[in-house]
Amino acid sequence: MARIGAIFNPYTHAPEEFREAVAVAEREGLPELWIWEDCFRTSAFATAAAALAWTKQLRLGIGISPMPLRNVAATAMEIATVERLFPGRLLPGVGHGVLPWMGQVGARVASPLTLMREYVPALRSLLAGEQVDTAGRYVTLDAVRLDTPPATAPLVYAAAEGPKTLQLCGEVADGVVLDSNHTPTEVRASVDTIRGARVAAGREGDHDVVAFVIAAFGPDAESRALADVGDKPDPHQRAVWGDPAEVATALDPFFDAGVDDVVLLPASRVDAAAYYASAAEVSRLVAERTA
Repeated sequence: MARIGAIFNPYTHAPEEFREAVAVAEREGLPELWIWEDCFRTSAFATAAAALAWTKQLRLGIGISPMPLRNVAATAMEIATVERLFPGRLLPGVGHGVLPWMGQVGARVASPLTLMREYVPALRSLLAGEQVDTAGRYVTLDAVRLDTPPATAPLVYAAAEGPKTLQLCGEVADGVVLDSNHTPTEVRASVDTIRGARVAAGREGDHDVVAFVIAAFGPDAESRALADVGDKPDPHQRAVWGDPAEVATALDPFFDAGVDDVVLLPASRVDAAAYYASAAEVSRLVAERTA
């Protein structure tokens, strides 16, 4: 079934606004709220744990946490702890991180692709309760096993955009997080690359595709959405706008392109209560149409 979420944007809302945003999302019935971890803003795992503690049903997506900032064992411990506290409600994602920021903290790697190739399989294995022994270029683990792995390991998402990273994501991750500002045609090409690489790697099961999509509701929604897109070509294909019914319909091309989970992005500052209420209505409409 097609899924809908929305984003809490750390660039337009301060950390102290997060609790009320989470409460609104839960109250309105929004299935998923997504965050991301940029240097040097809010911590992904502290934020996720707080949101899950404040709610009963809301799922919390991390799209994404930078791999270079944390040893993979530490990331596995963070995810396992949150998953055991709030089973089935965390959607953890990792990515390269913004390279200049990684350089600022002495964590920039020469080959982000090599890091992902070593890091994501090790993370998935640790979360599965396995002992991991590996000596790679960036990831070294000597008989490491989590003492308290989750009963069921969550899917591990990876952020991907360029063709090499998209292919690698299909080979090593459980799902992908695609950034906003893409047309459905561009999204389909990415999905084809990911799923083709997964098949070629001999991996079974589906690859879960999450795509951020700029969305605007209310007065002047079209102009605000297009302003958020910027000067990219075909701007009308890179965002959606209108009332919840119009937005639900406008998302069809993204689901047709192979997306499993559309996460609505308010790129400009908005009233969180109104935005999450509209996003929750979109979710209900999409669920009715795809049931």
